[in-house]
Amino acid sequence: MANNKSAKKRIQIAERNRLINKSYKSTVRTLTKKTIQNCEEYKKNPNEDNENLVKTSLNKAFSLIDKAVKKNILHKNNGANKKSRINKFVKTILTSK
Repeated sequence: MANNKSAKKRIQIAERNRLINKSYKSTVRTLTKKTIQNCEEYKKNPNEDNENLVKTSLNKAFSLIDKAVKKNILHKNNGANKKSRINKFVKTILTSK
């Protein structure tokens, strides 16, 4: 256990940052799943509305991944790998009509 004031404060700050990081990572996973789910819906029923839904969810996922990388929650290579994986899946769905 921490014995001085500064060590106690660092423990509080580390816990706060851990929760924020956890929330970012969870949201990235959720948006990735939603994007893939929207791609599956587009595959079943290819129309313009579903295509726009895929593109907007892709943009949201990319935006959040970039923010997480910028705030050092994700490593830049990890963020790039996540974006590449999502983009590869979306491209295969959108190009195969």
